[in-house]
Amino acid sequence: MTMRDDFAVFILTHGRPNKVYTYKTLRNQNYSGRIYLLIDDEDESAREYQEKYGDEVIVFNKTEAASLVDVGDNRPDHRGVVYARNVIFKIARDLGLKYFLELDDDYTHFAYKFRSDLTYYERKCWRLDDLFEILLDYFISIPAVTIAMAQNGDYIGGSKSGYGKELRLHRKVMNSFFCDVDREFKFMGRINEDVNAYTWLGRMGKLFLTVPNVSLCQKTTQNNSGGLTELYLDTGTYVKSFYTVLYAPSCTKISDMGDKHRRIHHRIDWNSAVPCILSEQYRKASLVSSETV
Repeated sequence: MTMRDDFAVFILTHGRPNKVYTYKTLRNQNYSGRIYLLIDDEDESAREYQEKYGDEVIVFNKTEAASLVDVGDNRPDHRGVVYARNVIFKIARDLGLKYFLELDDDYTHFAYKFRSDLTYYERKCWRLDDLFEILLDYFISIPAVTIAMAQNGDYIGGSKSGYGKELRLHRKVMNSFFCDVDREFKFMGRINEDVNAYTWLGRMGKLFLTVPNVSLCQKTTQNNSGGLTELYLDTGTYVKSFYTVLYAPSCTKISDMGDKHRRIHHRIDWNSAVPCILSEQYRKASLVSSETV
């Protein structure tokens, strides 16, 4: 099976041409489709990218991209991945694509997380074409603006974790994005732009979903130089998380997470974050017409 020709994978990367782990992972796990590396024109390692990946490298104008986004602060620099996220839809259209998958550059493998009987386990996927086709078909069939694969960290605790003990969709999208060029949406905020998007737009009724059947595994940010690592180290997770409080104060607060090693993180109050649909079982009998009984 070969991947459909109206689809491509975009890897967003900056400053680490020799550490684009995702590219190797995709090919090793038998993804046969198109791959593009999206870098900005302020990247000093652009030539190295182009020497290594040739025509698969796409360079965008970061100053122009910066004019299209509210980064939520008054820093004079253009550090952050939000600029790339907001130009990718136009780039995809210019390439004649209908669908694309947006990924970071630090993934070491993709894995299944449940058996066919819906019990938890993990096994690497060696047929990424098939997996991406299945996820894309599902995305096309629903009105979501985007869907994502889960992250390996969501399964800390294995079968007892929040994602591992029950197979259900989750109302967030981080790190990977299956997209349709006709369902464009915007990211905002220099950091935590994915969380900012699903809280800000989720409150307006836009549907964001994570599919927990499969996951991606990535390298630890602080141990992988380049990319956003230096920005995270400069600002810390408190500042990172507070960007979402700025954009969605009615449903977000600063909290902590972890077991033995606690760390600052955002916390979403989902009852306040997105519209809730009540089950028919709670409808009052007096509101049900005789024709529907």
